[in-house]
Amino acid sequence: MELAANPGKKIIIEVDGIKWARYPIKTHFITEKDNLDEIIKKYVLPNAQKGDIICLGQKIVSILQGLIIYKKDLKVGWWANFLSKFVKKTPYGFSVGNPLKMQIAINLAGLPRILFAAVVAGISKIFGFSGVFYRLAGHQISQIDGFYAEAFPQYGEMGILGPKNCNELCENLQKKYNHSFLVIDINDLGGNILGCSKDLTGKEGLILKILKDNPAGQSNQQTPIIILRQLCN
Repeated sequence: MELAANPGKKIIIEVDGIKWARYPIKTHFITEKDNLDEIIKKYVLPNAQKGDIICLGQKIVSILQGLIIYKKDLKVGWWANFLSKFVKKTPYGFSVGNPLKMQIAINLAGLPRILFAAVVAGISKIFGFSGVFYRLAGHQISQIDGFYAEAFPQYGEMGILGPKNCNELCENLQKKYNHSFLVIDINDLGGNILGCSKDLTGKEGLILKILKDNPAGQSNQQTPIIILRQLCN
């Protein structure tokens, strides 16, 4: 299979004097009915080489774990509608500025904690601190995705929670397939590694540099897996 860069991205970049290839792996539209092992065997193994690092997008890991809440099953209350009005929109969505996502946050953390996080976050913004709400709210609320149909209409009808046990998942995959694995939450604003196999411990900063421009793309590229490969200079 020929592996090509997504629009506006590069396959090969140089980080700290070392060249890396970032191969986006196109898949079918993944749902909770799919199986991660089958996806790896079908899309990853035919393209992977010894020493490669396999980066799994947070969204597909969550979907495969069944961590989905459908709009039809969610009742949005007054507090969710009220609090969501005060959340700043980013170029890639409203986060908990979407009342549906705010309601999920309330359901996960409880209203008292969300109110406390919102008040402290509001005060912190006066002094130039950001991200306080998510740190205080906890419960992986910063990782709530979905309810956004621009790329795929299916995502407009469902909220996607943060994945579970990512370190354990990646370690098991590394032992099974003899490749390094990680789960990453990344967009064009930045990223976080949510878990990795033990052989990648201490390399998280380097990997984030390699993926800084989000080679998986942010629209409907349908490339939720990236293979990283160090190249000989």
